[in-house]
Amino acid sequence: MGEREHEHVRVAVVGSGFGGLGAAVRLRREGVTDFVVLERASSVGGTWRDNSYPGCRCDVPSHLYSFSFAPHPDWPRTFSGQEHIRAYLEHVTDVFRLRPHIRFDSEVKRMSWNTERLCWDIETSGGNLSADLVVSATGPLSDPKVPDIPGLESFPGKVFHSARWDHDYDLRGKRVAMVGTGASAAQIVPSIQPDVSRLTLFQRTAPWVMPRMDRAISGAERWMHRQLPFTSQIRRGLLWGIRELQVQAFTKHPGQLGLVEDLARRNMARSIKDPALRAKLTPDYRIGCKRILLSSDYYPALAQPNVDVVTSGLAEVRGSTLVAADGSEAEVDAIVFGTGFHVTDMPIADRVVGADGRTLAETWKGGMEALRGASAAGFPNWMTVIGPNTGLGNSSMILMIESQLNYLADYVRQLDVLGRRVALDARPDAVRAWNHRVQERMKRTVWNTGGCTSWYLDASGRNTTIWPGTTGEFRRATRRVDLAEYDVLRAPVAEKTQKKAAKKAGVDA
Repeated sequence: MGEREHEHVRVAVVGSGFGGLGAAVRLRREGVTDFVVLERASSVGGTWRDNSYPGCRCDVPSHLYSFSFAPHPDWPRTFSGQEHIRAYLEHVTDVFRLRPHIRFDSEVKRMSWNTERLCWDIETSGGNLSADLVVSATGPLSDPKVPDIPGLESFPGKVFHSARWDHDYDLRGKRVAMVGTGASAAQIVPSIQPDVSRLTLFQRTAPWVMPRMDRAISGAERWMHRQLPFTSQIRRGLLWGIRELQVQAFTKHPGQLGLVEDLARRNMARSIKDPALRAKLTPDYRIGCKRILLSSDYYPALAQPNVDVVTSGLAEVRGSTLVAADGSEAEVDAIVFGTGFHVTDMPIADRVVGADGRTLAETWKGGMEALRGASAAGFPNWMTVIGPNTGLGNSSMILMIESQLNYLADYVRQLDVLGRRVALDARPDAVRAWNHRVQERMKRTVWNTGGCTSWYLDASGRNTTIWPGTTGEFRRATRRVDLAEYDVLRAPVAEKTQKKAAKKAGVDA
């Protein structure tokens, strides 16, 4: 730690999930080797390391949920499980020789912009350093959110969040409460239902659920993808194209989603025969407003005799008794929260201090916004991957990440052209103009008009997470850095030279 107390690097990347590892690979391809990846855990993987709950898997097809520059011909299933995605990220780390750059167990405590030196001073749990450029790739699904439930601290049983699964605790034969009905819950419920004695699902909002068209990828297919790589590219291209065609319905013509709702209702009817239960599980908002879940075993699990669905949120805990908002009660031995993450109030924002001494969280108090989803005004040479309004409702986030990596690469090139001791600070008017265009497009989308409250919206009801267009549009928008959108900052070299000369001459500067 002492040896690194005053270490300086050109680039510091925060996080080693898809965004952080992708940034590291892109930096190496740009000829930048003077960089570190700061990772708070002891291994890579990001959300695919942290989320190891039973049944955890991706709802994007495997061949689309991987880097274009690191195709994987041996995906075992069309929709991959957590263990396979994590193994893929370990593979990428080794193939691109990234481990020497990674500082494990180095949680970022504070990043402060040094106006005089035009660099970031970074404090981590593994030591201090400075960097010319920071790439924040902590991701929106990294810090679990647990609601403040009265009496929860006195619960005598086991409590944990889906992203912090306690594998040492045996749920078999236990009375378990599942709080939340998001993507994690839809996977956890059918995975634990056969083993628990009683499962109580606390559902504030019913999700729309479509069947997961998952299957094993045959050995012949994998052999073909290994021997003929272009076949894997074709498969990826088809998956991408289908999703690009779907975007119009989400962003411009939500009324077209009615047909999809009919398919979702039929999917429910196949497994839920009880009219009362079917009524409980039928959403009252337009499909797509909240994340559409993919599962072929969620509804069958809820129809089992050892499962109770409570159509009300958890309001209070009294000893081992859980009380819902509608007054119903359930005695349980364990509580599993599938209540999502700090998405619109990312904790990393409290640790980033900009040029004016304010934190990013303070700057974003009225809502997150960043130029092209990457740069925040007042935070020079700081970029975020999967920043504001870069999320997707129907396709692969890897596509968005790679677009932002293109932007990062050009950002580095621009700094090289401008010379040493230079920083770029997003102009406030450019950030406002970009955000205004995004929010204007957002008004007609299903996420804003669908009649639901989702984690896409911040505390003021503004959608600061989703991109209201195609991935192709975003790629074009982030192909290169427009210097007209930035203020170019230069180190005060002349002033320093004058002070040094005055000091040498014995004159009080």
